Amino acid sequence: MKILLLEDDAQTSAFIEKGLRSAGHVVDSCATGRDAIFHAADGAYDVLIIDRMVPGVDGLAALKALRITGVTTPTIFLTAMDGVEDRVEGLEAGADDYLVKPFAMTELIARIDALARRPHLAQALTKIRVGELEIDLLKRSATRAGKAIDLQAQEFKLLEYLMRHAGQIVTRTMLLENVWSFHFDPQTNIIEGHVSRLRAKIDRGFGVEMIKTVRGAGYMIDAPA
Repeated sequence: MKILLLEDDAQTSAFIEKGLRSAGHVVDSCATGRDAIFHAADGAYDVLIIDRMVPGVDGLAALKALRITGVTTPTIFLTAMDGVEDRVEGLEAGADDYLVKPFAMTELIARIDALARRPHLAQALTKIRVGELEIDLLKRSATRAGKAIDLQAQEFKLLEYLMRHAGQIVTRTMLLENVWSFHFDPQTNIIEGHVSRLRAKIDRGFGVEMIKTVRGAGYMIDAPA
């Protein structure tokens, strides 16, 4: 599953990310409630894991804001706030589960698996299709017009992000943060290089290109007219 983690303590965040990735999950992380709202707003994640005590907009306020805007992504609060009133407040704000720190990684993974067995996640999106281009999120495979496309791991992640935002302009900053987890611009051609290689695999031999460069803005993938 694709998971967004809101945790402002770098050491704790690294520990959780490592544990979840070893269990086969894809993890993006952020340290502020405002960033969590921004990243989770398009509903691209299967699960949100939120610490309540983060700088600025706290985790509770972030989840309330997401629920108000219609984001229904299953959410686990992972926090040191362990009072009964705290738990009730978290669940009433829209959380599906509440786990108190300190915690065992095995329990967190078990709770995520339990969420996956619920009907709304059991029927979760496993394939994304844009025109004749399709990716399988479980097999991590891609095809165009039924023809298999061999992609490296980072190329697949880039393509997945573009396809989740099909028809929209995706900026360099969005790609750096969401595909490479860079929160700064390394001033390299890393994006341009990967897009060029991905475009060669996706578009070459098909006559019509799907990955477009929007000059001065970013990139966009869309189905041919």
